[in-house]
Amino acid sequence: MNGSPFTLLANNSVSAVMLKVMAALIPGIIAHAWFFGPGIWVSLLLCSALGIGLETLALLMRARPLGPALKDGSVLVTAWLLALSLPTLAPWWLYALGMLFAVVVAKHLYGGFGQNPFNPAMVAYAALIVSFPVYMTQWPAPVGVAPHGVGLGEALDLVFAGQGGISPDAYTAATALDTWKTQIRMGKPVADILALPAFGWGGGRAQELVALMYLFGGLLLLANRVITWHIPVAFLSGLALTASLLHAMNPAQHAGPVLHLLSGGAMLGAFFIATDPVSAASTPRGKLIFAGLAGLITVLIRNFGGYPDGVAFAILLMNVAAPFIDAYTQPRVFGHKPGREDRT
Repeated sequence: MNGSPFTLLANNSVSAVMLKVMAALIPGIIAHAWFFGPGIWVSLLLCSALGIGLETLALLMRARPLGPALKDGSVLVTAWLLALSLPTLAPWWLYALGMLFAVVVAKHLYGGFGQNPFNPAMVAYAALIVSFPVYMTQWPAPVGVAPHGVGLGEALDLVFAGQGGISPDAYTAATALDTWKTQIRMGKPVADILALPAFGWGGGRAQELVALMYLFGGLLLLANRVITWHIPVAFLSGLALTASLLHAMNPAQHAGPVLHLLSGGAMLGAFFIATDPVSAASTPRGKLIFAGLAGLITVLIRNFGGYPDGVAFAILLMNVAAPFIDAYTQPRVFGHKPGREDRT
């Protein structure tokens, strides 16, 4: 046995699974910190602290024991996923509202862990982007591209004390998906759009490498049987096929599949969000339908909706359909024939 955090955890308890998920997120987090600055560490720590505090408060109000719920690690996974989905260097109260929605509204109001019909982190993300669209579009520009690099001290000042003397234009930039949608609506040629600083060799500048690190972490989850292949493969296939079809129909309006795969929350959604065992479909065939449609809806929202990314809304819409999908994709009981009553 080696020292890997995956091999050291031989059991399948909730806490072991959650720790494996968090370990698989670390490559993407390190890449994010490397290319976009250390502000992501502030976001993660803040969301984690808020999550533990709100989880404790909710459990006390419900007269539930603290130990099992706090030790299983589920609230930390929710906190990390929300922190990775929100713009880094957002004001502290935005993270606080997000965690309030995730822990209290989307989780405990439905009965706690295992009872929530929707992914808590995506409920929080959707609520914030609808309520505070300006703050939700101020993403940090890659290091070397931004006019002003933000160190750890400045990140703390920006999150907790406001903008200070730094204008958001000095350290933020539009994402590749947002830039594509805006420029296309302005009638700009595709070649000119892809030459803008927001784009790299495949997706958003530097964001494509972060996406590949999430892909690497997702493959670790697959290799260690934390998740099955059905949802990631179906989600990415649905996204790529839909993007390819739209691109073939009108390449002057619709980006190709590589940009969609390596930009926004595609990889994070495919391996870490859509695979939530509580809110996703549970049958093998149901997982394929659930995730394939989520990938399709993601591209439709990106191309025709009002938001640059559609991962959160697509997954939430399919969370609604998950019980229906499971009901109609249950494997047939051995020996049972459709339309024939069971005989005793």
